[in-house]
Amino acid sequence: MNNSIPKEKQKQYADYVKQITPTHSLPMNMAKAFLTGGAICVVGQIITNFAKSRGLDQDMAGTWCSVTLVFISVILTGFNIYPKIGKFGGAGSLVPITGFANSVAAPAIEYKTEGQVFGIGCKIFTIAGPVILYGIMSSWVAGVIYYLLKIMEVIS
Repeated sequence: MNNSIPKEKQKQYADYVKQITPTHSLPMNMAKAFLTGGAICVVGQIITNFAKSRGLDQDMAGTWCSVTLVFISVILTGFNIYPKIGKFGGAGSLVPITGFANSVAAPAIEYKTEGQVFGIGCKIFTIAGPVILYGIMSSWVAGVIYYLLKIMEVIS
């Protein structure tokens, strides 16, 4: 009893795998990421310039820019547009603040059918939770170190 797969079947399978395996062009992916991230940054700069033209200082204009970009990202995620932007732009859509907002909103939308507490409440920080946790924790550690160095008069 011979259980080996005939050579012809192996070749057919190899051809099939080659046919359905997606091919990626690194230069093209980099260009798409650059364009997507750049477009998000241009929109952010437009928002900042608009806020400054209305009399806000740089810090407040930056705050309004961040809030507006997060709001736009969440709205686009809700209408299933941001995932398409992410599929096109790859890391270019993930790196700015809009990618973080998308990572918070997407699980909330996906698990809303499981209810307010066990769906949205439990899953909203699935991806963003560790980022928030380590951000707060590292800033706390840095603050304690800074405080101790000030007490020991190492820094002024």
